[in-house]
Amino acid sequence: MAMASSANKKKPKNNQTPESQFSCNLNFYSKSKDLHSAISLYDTALSQSTRLNQHHFNTLLYLCSISLNDPSTKDLSLRYGFRVFDHMVSNGIKPNEASITAVARLAAAKGDGDYAFDLVKNIGAYNELPRLRTYDPALFCYCENLDSDKAYEVEEHMGRMGVGLEEGEIAALLKVSVETRREERVYGYLQKLRKVVRCVREETAKVIEHWFEVFEGSGVELDAGLVREAVSRNGGGWHGLGWIGKEKWVVRRGSVNTGGECHCCGEQLVSVDIDDDETERFAESIAGLAMEREVKANFREFQNWLEKHANYEAIVDGANIGLYQQNFAEGGFSISQLDAVIKDLYNQSGKKWPLIILHNKRLRALLLNPSTRELIQEWIEKDVLYTTPHGSNDDWYWLYAAVKLRCLLVTNDEMRDHIFELIGSDFFVKWKERHQVRYTFVKGKLELQMPPLFSIVIQESENGSWHVPVAGDGNDSPQSWLCVSRPRSYDALKEDSCMEESKDSHDCCCSSKLPSCGSSESVASCKNKLHSRDSFQESDDKITALTGKRKERSPSPS
Repeated sequence: MAMASSANKKKPKNNQTPESQFSCNLNFYSKSKDLHSAISLYDTALSQSTRLNQHHFNTLLYLCSISLNDPSTKDLSLRYGFRVFDHMVSNGIKPNEASITAVARLAAAKGDGDYAFDLVKNIGAYNELPRLRTYDPALFCYCENLDSDKAYEVEEHMGRMGVGLEEGEIAALLKVSVETRREERVYGYLQKLRKVVRCVREETAKVIEHWFEVFEGSGVELDAGLVREAVSRNGGGWHGLGWIGKEKWVVRRGSVNTGGECHCCGEQLVSVDIDDDETERFAESIAGLAMEREVKANFREFQNWLEKHANYEAIVDGANIGLYQQNFAEGGFSISQLDAVIKDLYNQSGKKWPLIILHNKRLRALLLNPSTRELIQEWIEKDVLYTTPHGSNDDWYWLYAAVKLRCLLVTNDEMRDHIFELIGSDFFVKWKERHQVRYTFVKGKLELQMPPLFSIVIQESENGSWHVPVAGDGNDSPQSWLCVSRPRSYDALKEDSCMEESKDSHDCCCSSKLPSCGSSESVASCKNKLHSRDSFQESDDKITALTGKRKERSPSPS
């Protein structure tokens, strides 16, 4: 075999430009976090008048900013960091967000929060938008220096720029508010923390713990009914009316049992829902998207029908249940599975029928089958069924119904499809946790997995006490709970609640066994009289509300 000539062998590149050599060496020093070598390289480049670009400057600034925590390189980082930035600007190289963030960190390390904040405020001059990390140096610098007013100013600027706070930033603002005894601010940041995180980190918990241990101010005395109404309107778990009660806080660490009872104070934690305004916006968002993709008249007809038939406590995704585990040769639509779910919900709810949402093409097939026709006709007579028209996506229908009626949704659909991504609401996950009922069939036996009895989130109770889950190894699993209560106010509220419940028991003739969903008029509240459905007309390509005149509801399922 012929040997390759030596002339064809690749030779090392010796014709690199000074700029490319500088870039190659700088990247190497950046990966190894070697600030001294990078600075020496930079000095050599200056002496040789090597042209530097934005990437070169940003790499040097990055190296300087990450070397601040090392005492042996901090002075060098500060001295050369600002020099590199001045060189960058004087050479007409436009800084980007990464450049500004790095220099802001250098300024904060010097204790100059004003300079760090000015950089952020003027970032628009470079046609750049700030990010959370861009604000952090100024915010944390002000908080560490107990300059609370300037820290609040940074937060306000973030809000105007659409940059949201995360736990670290809220904890810093909470701490500076605690240290400067800003009672209203502390209350506000506890509420913001409640919205942002499920379980707080240990360092955040210590800040909260410290506040309640030293807080000597007293809260207000509010009418119990007013507080209860606020909690209900907010979806449960908080009222937002300010500090309540005048007794000294009792601060303890403990646990909460599987039913949601605090082992420290005996208070029952609740399942937290989205609030009234969020619910309405959520329903409107779903309807708006649905009418962009569905035949508008069809979906509007469904909305009108639902307004007249708003007594359901559970919505059932018929296709999801009927097709569950049917991916085998003889598999098809399992009416028996769907029937088992309907009967179980009926029995658990105190004899109230759920609503099945099913596409009309499946209904036609079931009506043509003699073995299923009788059951389907029974559901029609009992107002258990609504069919979506030809060409529709029934996902929009069952989701809208569950949100609008604030009731349970029985489906194993994880709701990760593109249509759910379109919703894009921050509270979708919270809503699913509170309303979605999953199910399994083990050897043909149904098991409904109801929503959790209580939510693992910061909770502010009607008597003004607080329960804060503290993160363990997993972010969503609390290692412990911080219990903050005023014993006398708790006892008073407990007695008042007992009186309210006693009164309600005389006013109501029935109650649902399905969990309520946190609305001011609970979907699980007593509803003695149900509206009869309108008649319907069936065409070749559409079956709308399957009704006829309402017949007497059977006392039990067939």
